[in-house]
Amino acid sequence: MRPVDLSVLVVIPALNEEDSVADVVRDVRRAIPEARVLVIDDGSVDRTGERAADAGASVLTLPFNLGVGGAMRAGYRYARDNGFGVVVQVDGDGQHDPDVIPRLIEELDSADLMIGARFAGIGDYGVRGPRRWAMKCLALIISRVARTRLTDVTSGFKAAGPRAVALFADDFPAEYLGDTIEALVIAARAGLVIRQHPVAMRERQAGRPSHNPVKAAVYLLRACAAFGLAMLRPRARLEESS
Repeated sequence: MRPVDLSVLVVIPALNEEDSVADVVRDVRRAIPEARVLVIDDGSVDRTGERAADAGASVLTLPFNLGVGGAMRAGYRYARDNGFGVVVQVDGDGQHDPDVIPRLIEELDSADLMIGARFAGIGDYGVRGPRRWAMKCLALIISRVARTRLTDVTSGFKAAGPRAVALFADDFPAEYLGDTIEALVIAARAGLVIRQHPVAMRERQAGRPSHNPVKAAVYLLRACAAFGLAMLRPRARLEESS
């Protein structure tokens, strides 16, 4: 096994999550107290940044909404510029269980990118209709690209080791679904080792997701487009450190 740089930055992209972000920050700090927590306030119009800072997080405020991909690109560049070897992505709505973070980091001993997979045998999280078909189809295709079996390629709960941090700091997509589908394809084509660890999702701490047939169909089209764009990108080159 190769050693992993355990200087950990937990990045929480958040848009208008004032009702949940403080609890998420406190849960993360309890689960992994040695890590720094960075909330990317992605153009919020509420008190997301203030609540995150009050809970003990560092806050990077974006002047306008860039989406999760743009927020995570800023987080990876922050990690590179400040010497962090591991980046963990956690949603600001409270659905990701911070107690899993140490396990994801531990498994970076044998992988460059660990996915917290929702459809891997534990928990009762599920989706239906076109969205489910798209997820299954994309999982099969991206598994072939990554040369490993992946069941959840749209998870926003991930841990990236030093090689992934270096790659994503320079080449992380900001488009819709770029932080999931496109990022995985970029990582796989750059030769990074991708693995997954089963996780159970928690209930949202605030707000509610919106699902309807129209949005499911749009998701299907956008997911396919994201994969196509990723395959059209020039293959990223990762410089190996001496």
